[in-house]
Amino acid sequence: MSQVLHTPPQAPAPADDDLAALAARHGLSVSGARPALPEYVRQLWARRHFITAFATAKLTAQYSQAKLGQVWQVMTPLLNAAVYYFIFGVLLGTKHGVPDYIPFLVTGVFIWTFTQSSIMAGTRAISGNLGLVRALHFPRAALPLSFCLQQLQQLLFSMGALVVILLCFGVPVSASWLLAVPALFLQFTFNAGVSMVMARMGAKTPDIAQLMPFVLRTWMYVSGVMWSIDKLAQKDSLPHVVTVALAANPAAVYIDLMRFALIDSFHASQLPAHVWALAAGWALVAGVGGFIYFWKAEETYGRG
Repeated sequence: MSQVLHTPPQAPAPADDDLAALAARHGLSVSGARPALPEYVRQLWARRHFITAFATAKLTAQYSQAKLGQVWQVMTPLLNAAVYYFIFGVLLGTKHGVPDYIPFLVTGVFIWTFTQSSIMAGTRAISGNLGLVRALHFPRAALPLSFCLQQLQQLLFSMGALVVILLCFGVPVSASWLLAVPALFLQFTFNAGVSMVMARMGAKTPDIAQLMPFVLRTWMYVSGVMWSIDKLAQKDSLPHVVTVALAANPAAVYIDLMRFALIDSFHASQLPAHVWALAAGWALVAGVGGFIYFWKAEETYGRG
């Protein structure tokens, strides 16, 4: 006689709505869920000491294996400036008609390096720190912000060499040097915003980090680092709309503001119209827009 085995009927799986209600009843929430924007800002502010400590530690460790150590923070942009001076100033003759060309060039190189390094570091902020992102719970915007702060610290360290160069080439100390403070603040805000945009894009597509050096190099060449946009604007070889676009380029705006603040031969007539409003506008658009763009993908970082 055959015996039929009957398996007991299984209870239906609970619906997603039932699970959500059960979790809410017991005070549970989704792990890594994106907080509201005001709460996200508060969490970032609460971790401000972590951001500054992480930036300082990264800066200290950056040249720890080199024999000259932190001296490379100054030597790297100075060597770049020397190469650009030989190629553009001497061979291509861009120094002609530009007063105080060496202070003009070195200021441009230092300020551009700040933007370039911040964006490159921001591109790898998430994809290059997945272990930290997956191990600890913190607002992910802390990473690109800390890398931008690291580059600001490096720039401030290098400014000592810039001041020496200015004095050696006869540029006097003046009250206008104080304008460097708001100019750097606006540039830092702009850099942080762009870095957060690139951090989100780099987290999803790490290959972007391989493309960025070419994009940034092209951006440098059109930002007046080695040549004067004002001198170009006086010629009729380019359409007026092109020269206006070059002058309104955010990298060129912040470079020009620093040159205006530090070099007495760089006059206000060489600045684009409404330059401070332009600098503040770029900082606001990039800073706020980049922060919101990064925040919207908070739940996705470190997953998959």
